[in-house]
Amino acid sequence: MRIPRHAEQAEREHRSLAQQTLAVLSRGLRVEVDAKTRRKKVLEAIAGMDHSQTKKLRDPARLIREDRSRRGWSCHG
Repeated sequence: MRIPRHAEQAEREHRSLAQQTLAVLSRGLRVEVDAKTRRKKVLEAIAGMDHSQTKKLRDPARLIREDRSRRGWSCHG
């Protein structure tokens, strides 16, 4: 039995068959799926956002303590 070409390619490139399918489709559709480039674009978008509202956020540790208190959970046993 012959292994399909894309399965061989997936193995060579250390990808799952699902990842290889996406890579083949993206090449066929001429869509960029380079993970490093995609992450860089996301980080650039985050850096360009207005972060002025973040000063109004409550302390996350306090929120967790309040939530645990409501649920009756204790971090001390």
